[in-house]
Amino acid sequence: MPDKKLLILNPQQIQQKIDRIAYQILEDNYEEQEIVIAGILPQGSLMAKRLKTILEGIAPFTCKMINIELDKQSTTLQFSTDTDINECNNKVVIIVDDVLNSGKTMAYGFGIFLDVPLKKLRTVVLVDRNHKSFPVNTDFAGIALSTVLKEHVYVSLSENGEEDAVYLA
Repeated sequence: MPDKKLLILNPQQIQQKIDRIAYQILEDNYEEQEIVIAGILPQGSLMAKRLKTILEGIAPFTCKMINIELDKQSTTLQFSTDTDINECNNKVVIIVDDVLNSGKTMAYGFGIFLDVPLKKLRTVVLVDRNHKSFPVNTDFAGIALSTVLKEHVYVSLSENGEEDAVYLA
């Protein structure tokens, strides 16, 4: 990470954003029996785990979590999951990532579920950078940043949440 960086979100602010997103997910899916939270490894998966924990405490539905590993350098969709994708049949799926920049990662995330009949598909990001090359919008975002293209957003999430931070460099 470059020496010159600006702190955008501290650990408490990140937790507040994640809490708010969990309540938005609850409102959007209140009548569901079960939802699937799909975290894109590595950072999206950490955020998905936190959302799942919060939802388990406030929601009437159950939450199942799957981890998605994408080959972001590939020109075709290459992925692996820790759970059979067909377990998402006729359920709400929420794809979670840390930053939405160009939209390529999220577009690949959509591609995973193209052949799976879903009730609905939603997206969650902690930071929406507003520099999309793909026609991807997020349903739930912690913060939207209008940055210049040469700036980079660094998201650091830890297991315990104490070292969480979002920086602009």
